[in-house]
Amino acid sequence: MATPGLETQGQQDLLAHAMGPQAAEASIRTAARAEPVAPDTESVAAQYRTVAEQLAAPAAVPVPKWRSIGPWTVPGGQTYGASRVNVSGRISAIAPDPSNPAHVLVGAAGGGVWETDDRGASWTPRTDDAPTLTVGALAFDPSFPGTVLAGTGEGNFWARLGAGVLRSTDGGTKWGSWCTAPFVGQGFYDLVFDPTRANAVLAATTGGLYTSTDGGASWTVRRGIQTWSVAVSGSGEALAACQDGLFRSTDGGATWNTVALPGAATSFRRFAVAIAPSDPTVAYGWATDAAGTAKLWRRAGGAWTALTPPPSVDVGQAWYDWFLAVAPDRADQVYLGAIDAYRGDLSGTTWTWLAISTKGPGGDSIHPDQHTIAFEPGAPDVVYVGNDGGLFRSPDRGVTWEHLNNGLEITEFEYLSQDFGSSHWVLGGTQDNGTNRWTGSPAWTHVQDGDGGDCAVSRANPDTVFHTFFRMSPERSDRRGEPGTWQSVPPPVPNGEGSLFYPPLETSATNGATVALGGQALYVSRDNAVNWTRLAFPTEGTASAMYIPHADQVLVGTTAGSLFRTTWTGTAWSVPLELGTPRAGAWVSDIYADSTNTDDIWLAHSSMGGGRIWHSTDGGSTWTDRSAGLPPLPLNAMEIDPSNHERLWVAADLGVHESTDGGNTWHTFSDGLPNALIGDIVLHPHARVLRAGTRNRGVWEVPVDGWPAEPMCGTQWTGTLAGGQTQRWSTHDWPATWHVLWTIMPTTPRPGSPQLRWTVQVERSAGEYITYGITVSNLTTEPVSFEGRYAILSLY
Repeated sequence: MATPGLETQGQQDLLAHAMGPQAAEASIRTAARAEPVAPDTESVAAQYRTVAEQLAAPAAVPVPKWRSIGPWTVPGGQTYGASRVNVSGRISAIAPDPSNPAHVLVGAAGGGVWETDDRGASWTPRTDDAPTLTVGALAFDPSFPGTVLAGTGEGNFWARLGAGVLRSTDGGTKWGSWCTAPFVGQGFYDLVFDPTRANAVLAATTGGLYTSTDGGASWTVRRGIQTWSVAVSGSGEALAACQDGLFRSTDGGATWNTVALPGAATSFRRFAVAIAPSDPTVAYGWATDAAGTAKLWRRAGGAWTALTPPPSVDVGQAWYDWFLAVAPDRADQVYLGAIDAYRGDLSGTTWTWLAISTKGPGGDSIHPDQHTIAFEPGAPDVVYVGNDGGLFRSPDRGVTWEHLNNGLEITEFEYLSQDFGSSHWVLGGTQDNGTNRWTGSPAWTHVQDGDGGDCAVSRANPDTVFHTFFRMSPERSDRRGEPGTWQSVPPPVPNGEGSLFYPPLETSATNGATVALGGQALYVSRDNAVNWTRLAFPTEGTASAMYIPHADQVLVGTTAGSLFRTTWTGTAWSVPLELGTPRAGAWVSDIYADSTNTDDIWLAHSSMGGGRIWHSTDGGSTWTDRSAGLPPLPLNAMEIDPSNHERLWVAADLGVHESTDGGNTWHTFSDGLPNALIGDIVLHPHARVLRAGTRNRGVWEVPVDGWPAEPMCGTQWTGTLAGGQTQRWSTHDWPATWHVLWTIMPTTPRPGSPQLRWTVQVERSAGEYITYGITVSNLTTEPVSFEGRYAILSLY
């Protein structure tokens, strides 16, 4: 099972996947080691903003409208106390309304701003059409509570998608862009209004420390180094926690001076600062240095002193999860967040620490990986905490907890898979919220813990399903993924051999029991992962995408742009053959090959700066770039219509796009789809729905041909029965997802009494197909001719 939390390397893999090799390296440094934002990040973010604005415009070609299928909530989620509670997805910011305690805004990492008017009993998304759905900070203006600012770009991870500051003047219901420069491509950690100066705002971002004197419309950089936290007291003092230490200002943030801290390092991995609301002479600093040593300081009066952090605190993911807060009414009570959360209480000269997020038997628990904390105005006992599992509230300062995750549709999906024999069955891997399954209910079933990676369903036997945690860690269930039915089926990976954090996992797209898992070598099984064969790549590479057109062939693409193919010879798998590549060095994100002509190949790339979807009709010897007309963003997944190979869809980081002429031209296919990053798309060929797994906005679906306006009716066969005769007709290969009614209609007129009687029997002839047996009896003594008619009420 995966360790709770998202590993640094996993974030590196995902950043590299989205940004391409050169840009990725810079972003990895920013995220993992807190160095300044890469210089090219601004231009990349500007492209995302442009595409988001284009998607918000009416589509040039009328297309069906997407709808959400949740998760509305995930009961029994990944928490570790005496009982499981509901989860949603990563919360990066919380802002209770200072004028109305029941009104709260939250920011999801990549899922936008959400609003509640009933303390979290219900939620509404408010920024689905914004230039970016990434949110790092939220702040109400205490002088004008109807005014709220949102800092886009989540500093913890989605920094590169920052598009500036959004503003609402109606308390968070409607939002508009307030400023872009200088924040395009930066991520926010903190955003604070100065209560002593009208329209004064301070911001802590991946790019530095900024101040504004006009309510956030324009900004001045005060320190051009990564800043994580800002605190302003009622006396006008400001403190800022930066990569190179703690700084103080008493002139509204115009000038900043170093604060000497006992035992402090010269560089930090993460740092937060807070001033006690009840006593501005008291302040705290909570940090970890480059060596991973936890540091805690307190100022009471003038001098700063070092304190001993909680003994069990784990700061190994400090770059990703961190918070600090002081109780509103008690200067001697402090809250620390890292992977877990703690409350410290000072009595005399002694500190007592209580682990408040993960308890033993009999205690409440919330999800690990803590990102943000807030208090209900006027009720200092009531604490809100946001983490990788969503939003949680404690009425008693962290002793007990309740989740607020019903209706908060912000789960971050990495991959999707589906049962072709059911229109209401989807399996999805999610970031730090395990693997979850949808069977038609808005509440999804949590079927396995850990980081949910790639997943797959056997087309030959959909009872057999697979998922991974991270790295080369597949599990199989032979009971459709029911909780408790998973068994580990790892391949024999040699020590030291690596893979992506979420390596590609595939089952055959058509027949058989072939399964493949790709790392720095290819692992293939022909018996549903009971036995594995390791196949070394002829040139060094790390698998990033795979496709199995039929049980006897596997295609593998790598992060370096290589494409390999192996074929079953009847007794063994062939040595992987390197096919021609259309773009060396570009990350292969998806592959498709026609099962009846595997030389017909489509290839997608997620690296920007070149062609991103290619077509070959000669097994990779030559390629045609089909990217013209697509936005200049990473392409993460594609689907080809099996009933019309000229029709295909691609998922870019933002938006889904459709071609009906084999990729010669493209149009947007995103009506109703939020501007969230899309990690995966899957087409259900029988139900005719396309589904998209998004980063922090759950799963969405669209009927690619529109929902049928009326039943589809026709005649399947004609027949004649002699008087008193009974005969049975069979009709095969009807998709199991279709709702079909059968009618036997006499064509021989004979008034006076019923002529025919029929019964319908159903056989599930395969995992996704049905055979209907219709037995017809002639109730008369004369021959009767008839039609066997069908009415397809729904494909779904």
